[in-house]
Amino acid sequence: MRGLLFWISISIYLFSGTIQIAVASNLSFVIEKLIQEFHLIYPNIRIKTSIGSSGTLTTQILHGAPYQLFLSADMKYPDILFSKKIAPIPPVVYAKGEIALLSRKEIELNGLSTLRNSSIRKIAIANPKIAPYGRASVEALKNSGIWKEIRNKIVYGESISQTLIYTLKVTDIGIVAKSALFNPKMKNLNWVEIDTKLYTPISQGMVVLNRGFENSEVWEFYNFILSNRGQEIFREYGYGE
Repeated sequence: MRGLLFWISISIYLFSGTIQIAVASNLSFVIEKLIQEFHLIYPNIRIKTSIGSSGTLTTQILHGAPYQLFLSADMKYPDILFSKKIAPIPPVVYAKGEIALLSRKEIELNGLSTLRNSSIRKIAIANPKIAPYGRASVEALKNSGIWKEIRNKIVYGESISQTLIYTLKVTDIGIVAKSALFNPKMKNLNWVEIDTKLYTPISQGMVVLNRGFENSEVWEFYNFILSNRGQEIFREYGYGE
């Protein structure tokens, strides 16, 4: 009996801590749902998230931030961490991100050609230097042949979540993460998908960091992200296959 009680106490200890996760801004909405569903299985594991652009989070990790798991908006930054031996195993793709054109105004959206409209004076996109969704946005604009025409209208957000705020409150239109538009709070918005042929697929990478490698709770959440239910949630929030 004492042995059984000892095992129960050890089990509770192993699955009752807090794990710290660095989360790319495009996941701001879906991460809440993922954690909610995860807690149905592991109610005693607390998850603390820090949300920001993938580039900024990577810089924090390189300077010793105590994150145990990193969910990036691309594979570039997790690969950097692996190459610098801050992550002990290679990253894996957990989701495919897509971008969309969103306007707070009641204007007809005909793809990126809409941006040529003289009534559109400010266009929000994420900073391509630190935000993978920003790089995809610039690539799509260049491939559509309108970059040079509209580049002076661009207002840069430091992350894709800040870009969404700019689009909803400041600019006439913006290029945002399609996943943000699947949030239940985002209803009756004026948006269209951007042709995925115009930009390189946004393969989003996840990597366990050195601080989390020996933590069983980190691996439980890692495995949940890749599970059938985890992947189903991503699809529900507008991520690609």
